Amino acid sequence: MSKTAAWISAARLRTLPLSISGILVGTALALPSDQFDISIFWLAIATTLGLQILSNFANDYGDGVKGTDNDERIGPMRALQSGVISDKEMKKGIILTAIITAILALSLIYISFGKENFFLSLLFMGLGASAIIAAIKYTVGDSAYGYKGLGDIFVFLFFGIMSVLGSNFLMTKQLDVWMFLPAISIGLLSSAVLNLNNMRDELSDRNSKKMTLVVKGGKKFAKPYHFSLILLAFICMVIFLNLDTYSSYNWILLPLTAFIPLAIHLRKIYHYTDPKTLDPELKKVALSTFALGFILFWIVFLEF
Repeated sequence: MSKTAAWISAARLRTLPLSISGILVGTALALPSDQFDISIFWLAIATTLGLQILSNFANDYGDGVKGTDNDERIGPMRALQSGVISDKEMKKGIILTAIITAILALSLIYISFGKENFFLSLLFMGLGASAIIAAIKYTVGDSAYGYKGLGDIFVFLFFGIMSVLGSNFLMTKQLDVWMFLPAISIGLLSSAVLNLNNMRDELSDRNSKKMTLVVKGGKKFAKPYHFSLILLAFICMVIFLNLDTYSSYNWILLPLTAFIPLAIHLRKIYHYTDPKTLDPELKKVALSTFALGFILFWIVFLEF
């Protein structure tokens, strides 16, 4: 594997569509108020991609130096694990990505609030800083929260609640309580991807003392938990799309078709015995979540 290929592998391109799902939903729902801003849209996308790549680099580094990525791991070989990229090189990559992401976040905040809303700018700077720190601290350091079973909560908050509500607020400067429904839906589906990843890596995580929720609860917990995440995400989205504000839109229920492959996925999860069969399922859940956001974005966009 070449250096370039190793860096591309470490960025984990297959995770990127999932990361922007919340942005697609949040910005699309700014359209009814006629406050959609294309500059904010693209900067929000770029910032979120930066955070996801930063998280992927940090995860590669953290699991690599802790020895969690070893021969027992089922998923694709990590960059640090392969030996093509050293820990010092990966650390530099993390620092550079964090700087670029911070610049993107500051640009996003400035474009959205300018100089007039100092308090809101300060608030979002704090949120941006916390997102960058959270992306790094998932597996890096002695207090890495991913090793304490807290990864699901942070994914839910940052890639669900903050992504949808934050991107929407950057455009509308308002907080609609009903927006929590799609935010919860995207957050739960994002957590389902992480749970699936942890189900696949249960053995290697257990032996490396990475105490994910799956390691703590075992398969008897992981399966019903996974079902609950996806079913609750579906219920939240059904309720939201049937609100008076959106129920009159043409084809507004079409985003729910993204749950069809998820229903098939749940059937496979119910019957699975070999963790190796879970790796292809990760892509299905991630792409279904992206499809949900993408379809919803274009339906609302075409209405306006």
